[in-house]
Amino acid sequence: MDTTRRPPTLEGKQRRHLRALAHHLAPVAQIGVRGLTDEVLAAVDRALDDHELIKVRVLEGAPLHRKEVGPRIAEVLGAHDVGLVGRVIILYRMHAEEPKVDLG
Repeated sequence: MDTTRRPPTLEGKQRRHLRALAHHLAPVAQIGVRGLTDEVLAAVDRALDDHELIKVRVLEGAPLHRKEVGPRIAEVLGAHDVGLVGRVIILYRMHAEEPKVDLG
């Protein structure tokens, strides 16, 4: 999994902008009782390639605490953990060739 697409940092203003853009999005993946499996990571990776900005839901029975999941996914996939709203993580990764999301 490629971490070269990750912008160096996101400013607070950019994070707020991304959270606002993500408000209407539905979660594209769920972390359940099996935790962060290779299949879940692959699905999140594909979704980031397709959409740049996504949500991932962490279910009650997940082995990892909801606050641990976002940073772990972000590190593995070279993305940014933009925020956590309840049990929903917002992730962002800029597309290498054709960025779609304006960082504001």
